[in-house]
This record gives sequence, structure tokens and C-alpha cells, in this order.
Amino acid sequence: MPLVKTWQLIAASAVAGLVLSAATVSVTGPWDSGQRKAERDRAASWSRMGGVDHGSGRLPEAAPSAPGVLSGLAAALQAEKQAGNPLGEQAGRQPGTGTGTGAGEGTGSGSDALAEALRPLLADPALGSLRSASVIDTATGRVLYEAKPREPMTPASTVKIATATAVLAALGPEHRFRTTVTPGAAPGQIILVGGGDPSLTARKKPPAGSGGSLVALAADTAQALKAAGTDSVSLGYDDSLYSGPARHPIGLNPNVAPLSALTADEGRLNDSLSGPADRSEDPSGDTARAFADLLADRGIKVTGAPAKARAAADAEPLATTLSTPLGGLVERMLTNSDNDIAEALARQSALASGQPGSFEGAGKAVAATLASLGVDTTGARFADGSGLDRGDKVSAGLLTALLAKAADPQRPELRPVLTGLPVAGFSGTLRGRNSGGSPAAGLVRAKTGTLSGVNALAGTVVAPSGRLLAFAFLAANTPGPEGAEKALDKLAAAVAGTR
Repeated sequence: MPLVKTWQLIAASAVAGLVLSAATVSVTGPWDSGQRKAERDRAASWSRMGGVDHGSGRLPEAAPSAPGVLSGLAAALQAEKQAGNPLGEQAGRQPGTGTGTGAGEGTGSGSDALAEALRPLLADPALGSLRSASVIDTATGRVLYEAKPREPMTPASTVKIATATAVLAALGPEHRFRTTVTPGAAPGQIILVGGGDPSLTARKKPPAGSGGSLVALAADTAQALKAAGTDSVSLGYDDSLYSGPARHPIGLNPNVAPLSALTADEGRLNDSLSGPADRSEDPSGDTARAFADLLADRGIKVTGAPAKARAAADAEPLATTLSTPLGGLVERMLTNSDNDIAEALARQSALASGQPGSFEGAGKAVAATLASLGVDTTGARFADGSGLDRGDKVSAGLLTALLAKAADPQRPELRPVLTGLPVAGFSGTLRGRNSGGSPAAGLVRAKTGTLSGVNALAGTVVAPSGRLLAFAFLAANTPGPEGAEKALDKLAAAVAGTR
């Protein structure tokens, strides 16, 4: 067939494929195991292995990659470092553009119109007595506007951006957490071993995008036991992967369960999938008891009550269930602002870094991992992974630096940080914000942050010029959430209209 016709056939197929994809998404949504399909495929195209082999008989060639979008930022950071300034201080700024140190003050380096638009919006009294801002061009690292960008502030749930970046950098988006059943030390004993899977569910009809299934694990365990001629066991459970206090510093709270490496359905005592809910005070024990009931349903008698036990490190599993891939967990965490997933992923960062799986270990690991990525963590403190702890301290400049790092084609493993952000007017915690006729609707992707007196918004937007911009706005001592959220949404909408 002539080359031109082959090309035309490919083009026609591509168009048909797009039409079919659009129809499919309209029916089923763009999710696949927790990850947006288009973004997942796009990240895969940046793999050194290129795309899949479509039967051409040739090995797949490496897919072309865009140049590193942080090259300008890297050069600026190196220049600042050589000049003796802290890493990342005024990164990407043009010489002589000022510091933007006051509330509502900023620089319009490269975007005077943006500065004029944002300055009065940032001065809104609804944003309280302390505000900070950072807006950068992710392709160059150039600062478009900033006000107190290095001021450490309580970030609320926007700290989840840091949690997500750290765990993806440590483990990669395809990593899965294992929940296993192993033989115990005593005759006739089996042990349910928690691997810290925050997607583990005991529901017989798993929720969409769910990962580890206690139901499937029970079925596989029963099959293995019956094959060995066993129909009666005692059940132990091992939740020793995590250490330190199980209770979050905020205490008993419907926004987060006690932290355990063995928890089904986030310890929820109702059928909810997200948001506040009454939680189990003993998630490990409740999960083990649910597992015992599932075994009984499959003809395996469990003698006595499940009890805590330690599995041998070298024990060969009888059965295993795997979590949603990490990239999907990160997306779910960011879209729904899921505190339980956030705390689990912070601990997984700690374990991957050789730190204890505790609040303290997680804080050290997240800080060290982010620093290893080349971002300035001066003044940052990670007291937890979710942002519920007011002891968290993050700057607006750190948040935009992390978002820019996630946009770097050389770091495709960080892409879920961007794809998981809620979409203004459409999904997650932004479903009802900047909706309708707002210029930000459908364009702004951002993580919200809300505590009493604290409001924040950090994310990305593709400007009319085609540039991907990262922004972060943090406010403290706000008089109320409603006015603060509206003020933050106006700031995001102004960035969306930047030319």
C-alpha cells in the first residue's frame, strides 16, 4: 500500500478512536483502576521502552519526549546556589524584579497584567491577616507573581501535594501494597498480615477503583487450606508494619481512623467511600474479625477469637491481595482529599526511606525525599501526611515548585500529582467551586485546604497562551471558610485568564 494511504489510514483510525473514546468516557468515565486513562497512557509514552508492540514484528522504539521543562529553573537554582543563596530562593525570577514581601504585594515578572489582577484580590479581607502567593510558569520556572512565597504557613490539605510527591518519588506509580495470609508458628494457625494498603476493602461488591479485597483473599486462603486438607484454623493478625501512636494528634475524629497497617474500608462504620464518618476504634481487630467471617462463609472454621500475632519474616504466603497501583491511590487521595490514604502513604514513604512507620518517621522521610528532588524545603515541617495537624508548615513557593516538578517530562512517575487534582466545577472537592460560567471551570486543577481559620488552594491551569502555570495561595486567620474560598477561587480564575 502506498505510504500516503497508510498515513491516511492511520489518521482516520486515530480520529475514529478519539470519537469512540469520547463516547466511552461519557458512559463510563475516564477512570481505570483509579487513574485517568489518557494521563496514564501519556506517562507511559515517556517510558524508555516507548509504546507497545502492535504486531509490526519490530521491537518498540522509544517514544519521543519533550525537553525538560525545568531546565530554566535548574539553571536559576544553580546560579543562586553558587551565589550563596538558599536553594530555590527567588528561583526563576528575572534580575531586579523585587521580593514581593507584603500581603497583597507581588511581582509581575513577565506578567504585569497578572500582577495587577492578583494584587487587589489577594488583599481581600476574607483572606485574613496573613496571605502568601506564588505563580510560576512550569516550563521555565519563571516567577509570574509572588507575595511572601517563602513564608512557612499552615497548609491544611494542600500538604497532600507534598505527601503525594514524596511517595511517588520513593516507590513509583506502579507500586502495590500487599495484604497476605501466612502460616503461623502454632499448628493450625494462620496469620493475616497487613501491608498498609489503604484501598483494602471487606465489601462483597468492591467500590470502583478498589484495590485489595479481603473477600478475594479469604477465597484464595480457603482454597489453599482445603487443598492441604485443612478446614479448621486459629487466626492471628499482624499489624506491626507501622509504629508509634495510632491515633492522629487531633484525637478521635470522623475525618481519619486510627492508623493501622491492617485496615479495611478506612475503618468506616457505614457504607460511605469518602468524607467524614464514624470510625472503628480498633481497625486491625475489626478487619481480622471480618476476615474470620469470610473464611467461615467459605467452609473454614475459625476457632477462638482472632488475636494479635507476629508473622515470620520468611513465611511463604498462602494467599495475597494487592492494592490499587500507587498512582491511582495518589489520585484518589488528592481528588477526594482522603486523609486516611494520605496518612498511609506518608508512612509508606517512611518505610521506603528506612525510617520508622510513624508520624515522626514519615515527617523526616517526606522532607528528605523532597529535598532530594532539588526543591527548597527551608522552613517546611511535615507533622502528618494529611494536613489535619496545624503543626504542618509549607510555603507557597514549595507547593508551586512541587507542581512544576510533577510537570517535568523527565519525571513521569510524578504525573499523578497533577492528574489527581480536582477539576474546578467538575470533580472532588472543587466540584461546586468555580463552576458554571467561571473562566476557571474545567481548566483549573487544584488541591483545596481548609481548617478553622486556614484556607488554601494550590494547583495548575493551562493559560490561554498555552502555558502550564502552577499557583499556590495560602491564607491564615481567615474570618470564615465561605468568604475565603470565594476569594481563593477568584485568584485561581484570574490566573486562568492570564495571557
